[in-house]
Amino acid sequence: MPLKKGLNLAKERGLDLVEVAPNANPPVCRILDYGKYKYEQAKKAKEAKKNQNVMNVKEVQMSVKIEEHDFNVKVNMAKRFLNNKDKVKVKIKFRGREITHKELGYDLMEDFFAEIEDLGKMESKPKMEGRNMLMMVTPKSDKE
Repeated sequence: MPLKKGLNLAKERGLDLVEVAPNANPPVCRILDYGKYKYEQAKKAKEAKKNQNVMNVKEVQMSVKIEEHDFNVKVNMAKRFLNNKDKVKVKIKFRGREITHKELGYDLMEDFFAEIEDLGKMESKPKMEGRNMLMMVTPKSDKE
């Protein structure tokens, strides 16, 4: 229908004429309460934002020569991070000649993951990057 007829029809009903698809030929318009429409859109956006999960990456650093108590402290830190739905980046630094005993690092990573296995899953297996060994652990979803 012509634009003037649409505007008059909307005015009679006390509503607004809103252009829905301006690129269509002819353009598509709808008669609705624009204030209510904007309010509902804002409400939907707010609800979607509330439901989204922002995941941060937290880092736990260790050495190959870590003592048992220090190891347990690092495990507890990682558990706390995983409970907060954050990813955990486990990093082992090799100093000096420690780099020749990479198997100790892999064993330490396996022990570490065994401690936090109930809360997280391994995203990337332990791998060497220069003098550091890295492993990523993500929190288990509620479905698992």
